[in-house]
Amino acid sequence: MWKKTLGAAFVVVAWQSAMASPVGADVYVYKDARGVRYFTNVPTKPQYRPFLLLHRYSRALKKKDAIEFDHLIAAACKRYDVEFALVKAVIKAESAFNPTAISRAGARGLMQLMPDTAAQHGVADTDDPRSNIEGGVRHLRLLLNRFQGDLALALAAYNAGPETVDRYSGIPPYEETQNYVQRVLQYRESYRQRGAVSAPLLNAAPLS
Repeated sequence: MWKKTLGAAFVVVAWQSAMASPVGADVYVYKDARGVRYFTNVPTKPQYRPFLLLHRYSRALKKKDAIEFDHLIAAACKRYDVEFALVKAVIKAESAFNPTAISRAGARGLMQLMPDTAAQHGVADTDDPRSNIEGGVRHLRLLLNRFQGDLALALAAYNAGPETVDRYSGIPPYEETQNYVQRVLQYRESYRQRGAVSAPLLNAAPLS
């Protein structure tokens, strides 16, 4: 009886840990010789295997969250004249639709705003989905204006900073940034093919 209770407790802990991590993060389980299960998102032994039960719930939650924020995304896109599919792609790449995601560099929320960027756009609570999306879309609009609608450069600037893009006169030679740009563009195309398109990217009133 005690062993079964212990096993259930471990499952609960694993579930709670997964909810504290970005949605869709892999969770692995390892059972030792005594029958004790260990859960982690950073497997250190080859014996760790994907926790498939949790994956099923994670996929369902990710699908739900991807829809949950659509009305906030659409409102901000209309306000700043930015394509819905693009913003949704950025959010997928940045946080996998986890509103409380925090990066190692300190970026927070759905659109992973750094503190300076959040302050620039008046975002007081980066964990609030509405405020985070509002600030992130406004920032993306400024970058699109700055780089004359060039999606790749705007996305590179979103990831590495506009000054870095200016310094290299293009996408910086950073593997992370290059992969990021490619990933967002792929997500955008996928959303576009599914009809997730709204406001045009160009000819918007400039923001300052």
